[in-house]
Formats: sequence, structure tokens, C-alpha cells
Amino acid sequence: MGYRKLGRRSDHRRSMLRNMTTSLLREGKILTTEPKAKEVRRIAEKMITLGKRGDLHARRQVMAYLLDETVVHNLFTDIAPKYAERQGGYTRIIKAGFRRGDASPTAVVELV
Repeated sequence: MGYRKLGRRSDHRRSMLRNMTTSLLREGKILTTEPKAKEVRRIAEKMITLGKRGDLHARRQVMAYLLDETVVHNLFTDIAPKYAERQGGYTRIIKAGFRRGDASPTAVVELV
């Protein structure tokens, strides 16, 4: 299986992951469930890799996915240059216990 369905229709899943990735790159850290965290990590790593490339085509690809232009600008000017020497592994997932309402496992996704 190439990706997790997360119990949602494809349009809802794509929208949710776009929102979460934008929030992660804006805030630097988000709290979510473990399966969502693992999917967001995949996408965020790709966005940072595109940011490291830095050309116009990469910028347009990132703009097509992320929802906020200021986040895109910060990705290319602040975030990506920090990881210039790093070959992947830009994010970290830390398990954060279980959610109170439904006892689902939660995790914190943060930029390294």
C-alpha cells in the first residue's frame, strides 16, 4: 500500500494533509494522531527537499500544494537553507500518549 487512507474520502484526506503540512512548516511542531503524523512527515520531507532545490519549478510545485504564500517564502528562505547539508530526515515524530476521548495514539511532529 502506497499511503494511508485515514478513514476519509480522497478530497478530504488531501485537504487535511495540505492543512497539516502548512501548519507544520508554519509552526515548526504539531500534535496529531500517529498515522496522520506519519503521512504528514512524508509530505513535509518532500516539500523541504523541493525547497532545497530552490529553482522556479520547485517553488511552483510547493505553491501548488501548500496553502499559504508566506509559508512558501519561509520554506525557501529560512527552513530549506538550514538543511542544506542534511540528506533527508528533516522531521521527528515523538509519541505523546493517548487521546482522552477515544484513546487513539497521538504524536508530535516537529522539524529537527
